[in-house]
Amino acid sequence: MNLKLYLQFTLLIFSTTLAAGQKEFFNSKVLPLLKDKCYKCHSHKAKIKAGLALDSRIGWSVGGDSGPAVIPFKPEESLLVKAIRHVDEDLEMPKKKMADKDIAVFVKWIQDGAYDERVGKSTKPTTDWWSLKLLEKPALPKSEFSNPIDAFVSAKLQEKGLNFSPEADHRTLLRRLHYDLHGLPPTPEEVEKFSVKNDPAEITKMVDSLLNSPRYGERWARHWLDTVHYADSHGCEHDLARPYAWRYRDYVIDRLNKDIPWDRFIREQLAADVFYKDTPELKAALGFLSAGTFEKSRFITAPIAFAYLDRDDMVNQTMSAFNSATVNCARRHDHKFDPFSQKDYYALQAVFAGVSEGDVPFDADPKIASERQMWLNLQEAAERHDEKIVLQQENEKLALEWVGKVNFTDNNWTVLKTLKSSTTDATELHVENDLSIIANGKAPEKDNYTIITELPVNRLATIRLDVLTNKSFAENGPGRAVNGNFHLSEFEVELITSSGGKPLKLNISKAVSDWNQEGWHIDHALDGNPGTAWGIFPKVGMPHHAVFYLSEPMTVQPGSQLKITMKQVHGGSHLIGHFKLSASEIVPESMKEIPQNVISALKKAAETRSKKERLDIASYALKKLSWEKLSKLPKPENIYAVKTDAIKKVHVLKRGNFEKPGKEVQPGAISSIKALDGIFEKTLNSEEPSRRAALANWLASNDNPLTWRSIVNRVWQYHFNRGICDTVNDFGRMGGTPSHPELLDWLAAWFRDDAKGSLKALHRLIVTSKTYRQSSKITAKGKNLDGSNKILWRMNSSRMDAEQYRDTVLKVSGRLHLTMGGPGVKHFIESKGVHETPKLDYDSFDWSKPEAARRSIYRFVWRGIPDPFMEALDFPNLGQLAPKRGQMISPLQSLVLLNNHFVLYHSKHMAQQLESKFSQGHERIRHLVRLIYQREPLVSEIADFGSYAQSHGLAALCRLLFNSNEFLRVE
Repeated sequence: MNLKLYLQFTLLIFSTTLAAGQKEFFNSKVLPLLKDKCYKCHSHKAKIKAGLALDSRIGWSVGGDSGPAVIPFKPEESLLVKAIRHVDEDLEMPKKKMADKDIAVFVKWIQDGAYDERVGKSTKPTTDWWSLKLLEKPALPKSEFSNPIDAFVSAKLQEKGLNFSPEADHRTLLRRLHYDLHGLPPTPEEVEKFSVKNDPAEITKMVDSLLNSPRYGERWARHWLDTVHYADSHGCEHDLARPYAWRYRDYVIDRLNKDIPWDRFIREQLAADVFYKDTPELKAALGFLSAGTFEKSRFITAPIAFAYLDRDDMVNQTMSAFNSATVNCARRHDHKFDPFSQKDYYALQAVFAGVSEGDVPFDADPKIASERQMWLNLQEAAERHDEKIVLQQENEKLALEWVGKVNFTDNNWTVLKTLKSSTTDATELHVENDLSIIANGKAPEKDNYTIITELPVNRLATIRLDVLTNKSFAENGPGRAVNGNFHLSEFEVELITSSGGKPLKLNISKAVSDWNQEGWHIDHALDGNPGTAWGIFPKVGMPHHAVFYLSEPMTVQPGSQLKITMKQVHGGSHLIGHFKLSASEIVPESMKEIPQNVISALKKAAETRSKKERLDIASYALKKLSWEKLSKLPKPENIYAVKTDAIKKVHVLKRGNFEKPGKEVQPGAISSIKALDGIFEKTLNSEEPSRRAALANWLASNDNPLTWRSIVNRVWQYHFNRGICDTVNDFGRMGGTPSHPELLDWLAAWFRDDAKGSLKALHRLIVTSKTYRQSSKITAKGKNLDGSNKILWRMNSSRMDAEQYRDTVLKVSGRLHLTMGGPGVKHFIESKGVHETPKLDYDSFDWSKPEAARRSIYRFVWRGIPDPFMEALDFPNLGQLAPKRGQMISPLQSLVLLNNHFVLYHSKHMAQQLESKFSQGHERIRHLVRLIYQREPLVSEIADFGSYAQSHGLAALCRLLFNSNEFLRVE
């Protein structure tokens, strides 16, 4: 909506109670312009510039940053008039100046006093709207049809004086079924076998066969991935790859093939870690909430704003996908048209206030998962010295058995005294009384710390770095990043001898640490690669240590010093906040890392140890034992998904401004669905996953009318190319209304109650109906009475989408590989970009590779760098939700389908296959037509196609047919 129309729409909202003549002027001059262009726009998403809201009298009278926009009776002094007249280049709006006659409308309105008749009246949206009403199954219309869908559609047709169209011929129907349910064409042989018309039993048998094939899940998973804007990269400015996102894609395919109930599908994707703890492989379902975009730079530069924006994407995706509700339109103010308050919106944000996203480890094997979790739980209990767990009889026994097998030697660590320190940026290093060092001042993006210390030992074998907690840092540190983490890129040590001379760089052979973040091992601090580092996330808020071993212990001259450099170059203020440096004479072979208090306790007889000493010994031993056991387990797999983080407070933001927080909100959902609690009170003091579980239960409830109407309407759209309500993501007042409201309610209630949430049952009911089996041919009467086919007097035809086209070419050319699952296939050559986002070359990809012949669902989808070929066939922009694909028809599309490397390669391959199999030209043509069109060629086609192939080559003919209307369209 351009600003000109927006301002005119604002004038409609300002409709006044002036004199009759003035109202006539308003209605005759303004309304005709508005009706066709503005009434259906999403004006609840209208622009708010510099804090100015033009949708109420208060908005324009108070104004924005520049003051009141309108001064009644004084148009010449009103900023709004100055803006639309373009008299000040800083105030110009819209970009293209409005016509003088339109400007005059605003001038006259202000001259007459800019009266707003809404003042003092309630404009609060009500819940009396079709999508929010209690879901009950309507009675079936009296009908001759056994399928309830046909009964409802037939009744609507009769009201219009129309009837069903004849049934589609068997070839057309079979192609329709195969493309709808599999996204692939039938073989010529399958078409020939499916020859009995009007036999419901044969159709049902065919449908069941298609639904029970793994190809079904591959096709319908793509629809859901569009709905939740899934891709394999972040998108946004720093469009980095997500190498493990594909596990969520495979999860969706698997669950659709297994036909799990819809309410379970909801619960798995929002809170599999709560509802299905004993099924660890379902952790991949949590990729749902992280399917959208992720702006890395915003997290670094504006963490508070980023948190709200990231949660906004989760709220928008969840409520649009499952409820067809535009709740995110209440981000700045109460929804203008639907009964969704701003408090509702931020209550939904609070549901996700304790999650972060990234690579999450998980075990697909339940036994390994159970064992790993057991040792992790014991390790965590030991780290926090949990007496109830650590001193349990069986656990203390385990600890003492481990201690008995270990030959401990005193550490003899000597804390190093800092003589001098420096940094390469703004960090200020301060030495504390205990000789530890704390970083003060503003945390820069990157920094290097250089510490020169005394070296009191006579023999140097190891150096220890302790990173310590501190209340002055986020999450208590030990890092200065917003999540308490740090990234130690390199750890270097030099010896400054007492005799002077150039410092000698010491060779560090290895390092060990008490904890390594997945993918951020302590070894990375020694590899010379600034792109890697040691990190400790998510084990923040607790101390950690690393020990660096010299390749050979060395004798040190008295008065020598150590120069230790800690490089931290990853950005995002991932700096060490509080640390201590120590040295030891003990050689690596005899050294065991053990705290002094544990050594002291071990020197005592077991029967004389205090409870605290027993706890210290058992905690230390169990932590080490757990580490040993965990290190022997297979490495866990990863999924890009959401994970539990510290719960943050969420406030209602005034006008959506991050810098103007209002009241704190509790987690909840839409309060206008009266049958359900809008606030999840029981989750307020619970752990984070309980919030997601509460929302999942709210969405999956039988009493949530939006959920069940939304999914049946979404499925209907993919079968008929238009939903019963044509705005599948918006069931609000600015969306559409159902063409068959009783049918929609009947299907939703039947799906919920009778089909028990089975999508396959819903597909079966739809595709076996007479409504679905109709011909798509247009008749004069139907066109005259219902030109848009809203009431379904015929079937809607469609062009193949991008995946259907590509997979069909693969299949008919004989190259399609049906290998399922695994990492996405990259149909491009990747090289380093100017910044973090790489360059992708789609033209140079080698289509002869075996993996290039896999189904399109398995391709690597780079969100911000689209594949031109797929884009030409309307593959969506997955920076946004994609509830419906476009159907572009353009010369550019035809050029792409004729000249793209994919088409050229497979045209040549198909021609070579035909030439090697058939010696006669007419046999090649016949088989080519049978493969591409799934029918026998006409006599004239054999002649025409043969002549073309003789003149231009068989590969050129393949290209031609791949671009033909009969190939591209599914009738």
